[in-house]
Amino acid sequence: QVQLVESGGGLVQAGGSLRLSCAASGRTLTNYAMAWFRQAPGKEREFVAAITKLGGTTTYVDSVKGRFTISRDNAKNTLYLQMNSLKPEDTAVYYCAAAAAYGIATRADGVDYWGKGTLVTVSS
Repeated sequence: QVQLVESGGGLVQAGGSLRLSCAASGRTLTNYAMAWFRQAPGKEREFVAAITKLGGTTTYVDSVKGRFTISRDNAKNTLYLQMNSLKPEDTAVYYCAAAAAYGIATRADGVDYWGKGTLVTVSS
């Protein structure tokens, strides 16, 4: 059993930055590849970024490449998403996710545990 709790969401103007955090409890974070997903109102949940169990490799959806950075601190059992140059189209509820393998961490149906989400609103 793993519990994931996101924090750091809020209201920011276009061009601004936010850093999301995901605190994990239960099993050690090193057992899981981690990911961030997001869901805007009326839209499907979308993959954003993923990171391997030890943090050596990352991948991103094309729309956030060069602007977002996923990272993890396994000693603190915490996952991060640094979001820079935010755009109104980034507005969504952002979800932290844990998966058994990096190869399936980009798919919602590959996720074993979800956080409850944190809302990011980007104004223009």
